[in-house]
Amino acid sequence: MTLTRAQLQRWLPFLAWPRPDRALLLNEASAGITVALMVIPQGVAYAALAGMPLVTGVYAALFPALIAVLFSSSARLSVGPTALTSLLVGASLSPLAIRGSQEWVALAVWLTLFSGAMQFVLGAARFGWLLRLVNSPVLMGFTQGAAVLITLSQLPALLGFTGRSYAQLLRGPPPDLIAVAFGLGGMAMLWLGKRFVPRVPTTMVLVAVAAAVSAAIGYALEGGAVIGKLPSGLPAFYLPGGLTLDQVGALLLPAFLITLVSFLETASSAKVDNARAGKLWNENQDLIGQGLGKIASGLTGSFPTSSSFSRSAITLYAGAKTQWSTLFSVAVVAAALLWAMPLLFHVPQAVLASVVVTATLGLMRPSAFVALWRISRIEAAIALGTFALTIATAPSIYWGVLGGLLAALAHYMYRHLHPRIIEVGLHADGSLRDRHLWHLPPLAPHLYALRMDAELDFASGSTLERAITVALAERPGLTDVCLFAHPINRVDITGAEVFGSIRRLLESQGVRLHLSGLKLPAQQVLERAGLLTPGPMFFAYRTDAETLAALQATSGK
Repeated sequence: MTLTRAQLQRWLPFLAWPRPDRALLLNEASAGITVALMVIPQGVAYAALAGMPLVTGVYAALFPALIAVLFSSSARLSVGPTALTSLLVGASLSPLAIRGSQEWVALAVWLTLFSGAMQFVLGAARFGWLLRLVNSPVLMGFTQGAAVLITLSQLPALLGFTGRSYAQLLRGPPPDLIAVAFGLGGMAMLWLGKRFVPRVPTTMVLVAVAAAVSAAIGYALEGGAVIGKLPSGLPAFYLPGGLTLDQVGALLLPAFLITLVSFLETASSAKVDNARAGKLWNENQDLIGQGLGKIASGLTGSFPTSSSFSRSAITLYAGAKTQWSTLFSVAVVAAALLWAMPLLFHVPQAVLASVVVTATLGLMRPSAFVALWRISRIEAAIALGTFALTIATAPSIYWGVLGGLLAALAHYMYRHLHPRIIEVGLHADGSLRDRHLWHLPPLAPHLYALRMDAELDFASGSTLERAITVALAERPGLTDVCLFAHPINRVDITGAEVFGSIRRLLESQGVRLHLSGLKLPAQQVLERAGLLTPGPMFFAYRTDAETLAALQATSGK
């Protein structure tokens, strides 16, 4: 069978890239170099956050970015190390190994491979919709909690206590004031750069200035905490050793969480990118590309990658139009690995901490909780619970997302188990509204007219049946029941059984059942079940107007 070009482009998106000309290449080179100069120092900082050898942060911006852009549908996503995935690596592996050890690196690589495989399989099977189960309040609560934890983890380095835990601060020597100056000065420079010159790669400028100042004052010779020597050269192929069953079990849940968080990070960037390009977002293809990028990261000895919202925004702001900008970014990263690593020797670790803290402070939005509380107190409580659980369960912070997810699903099920059922009356504007809320008269004497704003299924069926049963008990003279069924767009087997039970109950008590505006999908299910058979006690109408006319005629008899 011969594959068409369209079929090939579906599986190999890079075949659809636009053919570049000189003007396009110059534009893409400018944007790509800008992003590369930002991702190199960020990669080193995020590698420290993940507990990995610092050079692996630069590795994570090389082949993973290249593979991801070749197989993703979104054109201008900046793939590489991010704060959240780096924190998840560090938090997940803390109970299993010593930070920076060979065992730690091997476990981080397995975590990366597991997460990449999960994303690839979900994308190839077109199951991207599964990851939408995490709603906005849960993600917000987790992100805010993770941002707090990241910031706290960087404070010792930022304030001159590098290598010391919080418990050791009171017993140890005084802080390194030069490190404090580097850290706070770095944060100030990054903030000013983002505010006044957003197109300038302020992060790289900061690193270059800090390295020059550090070398000039002999900071490393005086025992100051600096990056130190990083190996030069492109990453080699890395294959981790085997795992025990216990280790596999300990890594699967964190790998799934990294998959989830990575997908949501990608979604936030991809939706913006595709909207500006006027295209629909192909989430499954991006899952495939991101999954392959993670696998490439693992096989070069690095940690999980993701799409960075901030770097993707810089890519758009710098004027990138196509995927070619990522190729230029990758080329700059490769050149840095080959020739520029010695230049990072004198960079103070406090500067790396300032890079991480500045990025995570941008994630902190306490006002989001207040805004959410005004809209929905239940969802605000879920977000706050996720936030608190994320912090309380550190370093096993994935329990925050899982707890929030369970709470959100429980709230979802509660709403479906308790659907909105109202008795309707005719409003002055001609619409059917809640009779009791608007103080409306009944549609007809001895009539119970109701509407259920939900699907008729296993969750809502018993509530509908109970509402009608209660009405029969409380209104002895009831002669008619009318169900305005327009909101019901689906009926499952349990819902059909409930409808049949309601019809038999009403017929047994001599009460007529009127059914108005049933949609075709629901109608077909009830017809196949033999529950819409015409009879002297059952009437079905296509429109509400037809129903109201029939009810008025019935009440006049």
